[in-house]
Amino acid sequence: MKFESPLIAGKLVRRWNRFLSEIELEDGEVVRAHCPNSGRMTTCNIPGAPVLIRFVDDPKRKLKYTWEHIHTGTHWVCINTNRANQVVKESLTQKLIPEFAHYAKVRPEFKVGKSRIDFLLENEHEKCFIEVKSVSYIEGQKCCFPDAVTSRGLKHLHELIELKQEGHRAAMLFLTMSDQPKSFSPADHVDPEYCKALRDAKNAGVEILVYTCKSSEEEMILGEPIKVTL
Repeated sequence: MKFESPLIAGKLVRRWNRFLSEIELEDGEVVRAHCPNSGRMTTCNIPGAPVLIRFVDDPKRKLKYTWEHIHTGTHWVCINTNRANQVVKESLTQKLIPEFAHYAKVRPEFKVGKSRIDFLLENEHEKCFIEVKSVSYIEGQKCCFPDAVTSRGLKHLHELIELKQEGHRAAMLFLTMSDQPKSFSPADHVDPEYCKALRDAKNAGVEILVYTCKSSEEEMILGEPIKVTL
């Protein structure tokens, strides 16, 4: 997945709230940028750290910049949660995820009841429903999810369990927004209810997969599957 426009270097001044950040550019100018991440960003909110932002030429937007990456000291991490679905969509379409390469159709944002599932995959024999989550809570070679209580994420797990019980294939796909992690585990200390539901989903037959993502200033591409410990 290539970025829509070149990324601009700067450093994080502060994150004002869930959706607003302040960035100092290399020439000293301080700009406000949209922060497309509603989580706590526990390991990514580092004032003074190098960041990459993107200028958005849209007269309808109040903020002209979007925060995309932060350097945590050892590696870049994408903080834009929207990128996970974009990377996964491209990877599914190009048959880059072996577990799902045999499906002919890829349908994003498929409506199920009153909700939407991120992806519906279809072939002649079955349907597979996939929900995608972006993982930026990374410490060394370990990562976990969520980094904040997520009632929406909990709802998605229950929907996947129901779809599995109806006879469909269902999968929860976590995409780590860096290629550094080697293992994944639920963040019980953050949201024990979600983590219990994740284990319940696994026991109900929902597949739990975690892939890394390689990021650069030009693009983001799918990385490798990593160990999952529930």
